[in-house]
Amino acid sequence: MKTPAAVTLGIVLCALCVLAHAQAPAGRPAPTGIRVHHVHLNSVNPSAAADYYVKAFTTSVKTTFNGEIAVRTINGPLLLFTRVNTPPPTQPQSAIWHFGWNTPDSRAYLARFHTMKLDVVPMYADPENTVIEISSDALPNFPTTAKIKELRGQGVQPARVGGFQYLRGPDNSLVENAGNFPTEYFNHVHMFHEDPACAQLWYTTTLAGRPAADGPGRVTAENCKRPYDDVTWPAFDKTGMFRNPAGNVVVSDMASILIRPRHGPYVSPRGQIVDHFALSVPDLDATVARLKAAGVKVTEEIHRWGTMRAAMIEGPDLAAIELVEVKP
Repeated sequence: MKTPAAVTLGIVLCALCVLAHAQAPAGRPAPTGIRVHHVHLNSVNPSAAADYYVKAFTTSVKTTFNGEIAVRTINGPLLLFTRVNTPPPTQPQSAIWHFGWNTPDSRAYLARFHTMKLDVVPMYADPENTVIEISSDALPNFPTTAKIKELRGQGVQPARVGGFQYLRGPDNSLVENAGNFPTEYFNHVHMFHEDPACAQLWYTTTLAGRPAADGPGRVTAENCKRPYDDVTWPAFDKTGMFRNPAGNVVVSDMASILIRPRHGPYVSPRGQIVDHFALSVPDLDATVARLKAAGVKVTEEIHRWGTMRAAMIEGPDLAAIELVEVKP
């Protein structure tokens, strides 16, 4: 999750969490009032799932929200749970990949997760498929296969400080722990998109209603389709992982949308473990009217959602995005 410091985008995953993954095009901040509201999960046991998250990430608290069992993170975004009768699927792949927290010491968290007997997801550090549990046990800066050979020739060693690591959580969710940061907080929803720069442009301009950033490096509809770079490491797949081109959209103070390249086709996430994610907007009527005028597909018109109002739209690669009205 690595992004230039100048990236200050506007809508779906966080600049601080980018330390671990790859370079992203620049963007602009979201309009005042747009925030990450929640990640909505399907679960066979919502109460037990909520208990898991607050034990793993102790600054979060179990609560209820709008009639549903929930976890409220320290910086505001919620995990909401809907009970389902059968385990929710995680495949075929939707555009929503995983979600995660930034933490003060990811390696210490990993040790605690082992003590708690949580399910740690292994990764591959190199083309020889050396198994690791945290990225800081791999060679630094997400090297390609050729770069790994060069670094080994120079005697470069893994940093073994900080890094990112994954848990297999309730209902087969994929949850990231990334450090080292000053405090623990919910950091991002991580997306796969066929064309990450195009997806970033959509989030920042179409969804946020803001113009693209000016300057020679700005992303436009004409230049957003970009070739994939070589695969890099560490990776979940034995063949490596594409990390560039990438995208990053900062929605609120400590929550963002991170975007990584992956070839589709994708399916809708509805009914899967991560059913959708939600953004809050200050004026739902105006937002939905503007999006309709821009040609965005509205999959659920404005409706009552408990004590609130909400609508559902479809983003790039069938991403399901709920818009929840939260007045300033």
